[in-house]
Amino acid sequence: MQAELPFSGVERLPGLVAGCDEVGRGPWAGPVVAAAVILDPARVISGLADSKALTARRRVQLDGLIRDACLAMCIGQASVEEIDRLNILQATFLAMQRAVAGLALRPELVLVDGNRAPDLPVACQTIVGGDATQPAISAASIVAKVFRDSLMQNLADQYPVYGFERHFGYGTMQHRQALQQHGPCAEHRRSFSPIRRLIQP
Repeated sequence: MQAELPFSGVERLPGLVAGCDEVGRGPWAGPVVAAAVILDPARVISGLADSKALTARRRVQLDGLIRDACLAMCIGQASVEEIDRLNILQATFLAMQRAVAGLALRPELVLVDGNRAPDLPVACQTIVGGDATQPAISAASIVAKVFRDSLMQNLADQYPVYGFERHFGYGTMQHRQALQQHGPCAEHRRSFSPIRRLIQP
């Protein structure tokens, strides 16, 4: 799957490296979100780490620092409909492609957390555990997590019975009980087996 948006008219500076990471592959509801971040080597941000190892408050603090100090940043999403149509892996790749393609600067290299990466119009390197070891990937992990958490909190206002503001769409007991009582909403991933079992006769 090729990136939807080519780098058209985007400035290219030598040596730029972008980090790319996703959040939201496992939840039963909501989009999958990816972020691509090009950090400024001259503006070091202390405390970057895997977003899962940080408190929610610290993630929000770092998100503000990253947005203020980075050279370029972009968030990409793949919707629930795209997840159900493509499968979660391909939808994740699509979100990553959108994030990288939307950068205001063209990197020479994209570092991707994990061992698989989407097709990109620039060189790409996968790094297992990169969200804990590579500052640019850590930054992308944090930005994506803060963005998706905020999005799920907004969805909680639309669908208050599910508790999205607490579990962010993951398969907790509370979420399972709400699904059994109310059935799925438009933001539930019907290709995921817990949801599919609920809607099949």
